[in-house]
Amino acid sequence: MNHGEKRAVLFDLDGTLLHTLDDIAQSMNYALEACGLPPWERDAYRYMVGNGARILAERAVRDRADLADRVLETYQRRYEKHLMDQTRPYPGIPETLRRLTEMGVPLSVLSNKPDADTKRVVADSFPDIPFVCVQGQTPDLPRKPDPAAALAVAEKMGIPPASFYYLGDTSVDMECARLAGMHPVGVLWGFRTRTELLGSGAEMLIARPEEFPEAVGWTEP
Repeated sequence: MNHGEKRAVLFDLDGTLLHTLDDIAQSMNYALEACGLPPWERDAYRYMVGNGARILAERAVRDRADLADRVLETYQRRYEKHLMDQTRPYPGIPETLRRLTEMGVPLSVLSNKPDADTKRVVADSFPDIPFVCVQGQTPDLPRKPDPAAALAVAEKMGIPPASFYYLGDTSVDMECARLAGMHPVGVLWGFRTRTELLGSGAEMLIARPEEFPEAVGWTEP
């Protein structure tokens, strides 16, 4: 891929565009306690999120798999009402998105968060950004790291997968990008570590959102 060629960017959501950990942790702890189970420390959720709400619930209940469905249902009801309480874009994200838009780069979002929640938080957080495609978890598409949803986004946008930079903060994202034939870019401000990102196939790492355009050779037109 010619780094100077403006093509497309696919963003993960939680831990990449938005700091969502507090709202997720509070809603899941509420659900656990409502079901008679102990809560987790907030930072424990850094390693529990990323594979969708069902896997989050299965991890959160520890050895009480029999309560996973009830916890998931309680969590989703609560989270739908509180998903924007403390959720905010990471510093530099809005400015970087606006800059990429002004440069004519097509932007999209892919999350393992349920589709309705994904669309809502993106619309609420970035009302001025014309994302071409915003895709969350739906019953007809397997969760990341399966590449099906990423490939569906590329098809909707009419852009070959090899022309995408895929920015994410976990091994799930890096693996999804590799499997889809996209270019995995690890972000260091999210939920996981430099070691995890490199170990799962990141082609480059960026420490701040503002670094991305120059890192791939994109400059102002």
